[in-house]
Amino acid sequence: MVYLLAFFTWLGTAQAVRNDERLRRGQGPVEAGFTDKVLVWPDVVYIELIGAIVATVVLVVWSLLIPAPLEEPANPAVTPNPSKAPWYFLGLQEMLLYFDPAVAGVVLPALIILGLMAIPYLDPNPRGSGYYTVDQRRFGWAVFLFGFLGLWILLILIGTFMRGPNWSFFGPYEPRDPHKIAAATNIKLCEYFWAVWLGRGVPRVPPESGGLQKLGIILWREIAGLTLTCAYFVVLPAVLARTALRRMRQAMGRARYWVMILLLLMMLMLPLKMILNWTAHLSYIVSIPEYSFNL
Repeated sequence: MVYLLAFFTWLGTAQAVRNDERLRRGQGPVEAGFTDKVLVWPDVVYIELIGAIVATVVLVVWSLLIPAPLEEPANPAVTPNPSKAPWYFLGLQEMLLYFDPAVAGVVLPALIILGLMAIPYLDPNPRGSGYYTVDQRRFGWAVFLFGFLGLWILLILIGTFMRGPNWSFFGPYEPRDPHKIAAATNIKLCEYFWAVWLGRGVPRVPPESGGLQKLGIILWREIAGLTLTCAYFVVLPAVLARTALRRMRQAMGRARYWVMILLLLMMLMLPLKMILNWTAHLSYIVSIPEYSFNL
């Protein structure tokens, strides 16, 4: 699967580069010369039916020739270490290491689906429709390479080949020692801010505190994380709209720009959290377990 992904990525990019060279010479893209039309019925359906039959026969013969014995019956008293999800869910399982389960398992997958659905409505560029190109779709091409290959496929590869017992990180040739000592990764930003940087105790919520008092103490405790989050999701897009992304903001309009930039910032938050976790052992930027909110 990885080899096929690399091959088709190379194939599409090579076709895009070839089209860009033709367009620079004043010629049309290669796809413009395709005059033959293939009908869904019966042409495509017939080909897909034949392909499905051939694939089924190959899988049946393969399963008969190559032994693949089942493991021993499941024992509820013994949990496999590590317990890994199927490969196509390993990206989500890897994200659980950096985000709250509600964020990694619900919010981020929902945003991925909604973001993919919103692409046709967010992209105002009319060029590059119906043919491969890089020059006319540099932004979309870069987002695809970074978001899909650089993040999602990377998470799957890490979860498949570099996670061992206790979900610890192992090198490609490192023995999978279940007793490997790993650094603690549950340090929160509020603990860094109050205990390490200010040298004070982290504000605690008294058990007898009321609703508003409790909320005020929580907000004061998480002031560093809330400020950083607000700057990241509110101030940074506004600054970019006036500086580096000014042309994009003018071309897209206010609503589409903000939807696009917030989706991009959510995507960039994953590698940022990964780097902070690997380097500073930081778990959460904002941690409010009293209300089941962790970021």
